Amino acid sequence: MVLKPEPILDAVEWLERHRGPSRKILLTPQGRPFDQRLAEELSKEQQITLLAGRYEGFDERVREECEWDEISMGDFVLCGGELPGLAVLEAVARLVPGVLGDDESAEQDSFQAGAGLDHPHYTRPRVFRGRSVPDVLLSGDHAAITAWRQERARERTLSRRPDLAARLGLTDLANSAQPNNSKP
Repeated sequence: MVLKPEPILDAVEWLERHRGPSRKILLTPQGRPFDQRLAEELSKEQQITLLAGRYEGFDERVREECEWDEISMGDFVLCGGELPGLAVLEAVARLVPGVLGDDESAEQDSFQAGAGLDHPHYTRPRVFRGRSVPDVLLSGDHAAITAWRQERARERTLSRRPDLAARLGLTDLANSAQPNNSKP
């Protein structure tokens, strides 16, 4: 099944006539991979039009008639682009000022400002099934807490996402501090 060009282009043209120009995005496996940097970019747009295909997508003339950015959610195929559309909406909306209770919350998330994964989070009770909240988090020493969080985030990125750690230039301090005794 391929979506016909007439109803899609009629809808896009109606939107632009009545609501003004928007950044038009096709959700397609052929597109640029969606990431936090792109979410930040899109959060600055006044209007966005997302086009989600179904099964085989849409008639190629839809691509040719409008200036579209193409976004992919990864190297896999779904029956439709509705879920990727929701993912884009969720990632972008939370970066718009006023959407979250505290605008600084989004600044501390994974992937923000070229960062890696986020640090572990804890809440009450202090001890649960024999597992305690780390003492440093209860110390009241904000500098020590920040340092602990940064180190845990770095360790988590190194262990769980070595690809991301390599792109960010993170190194394993324990291994890099040891002398290299290997011979050339």
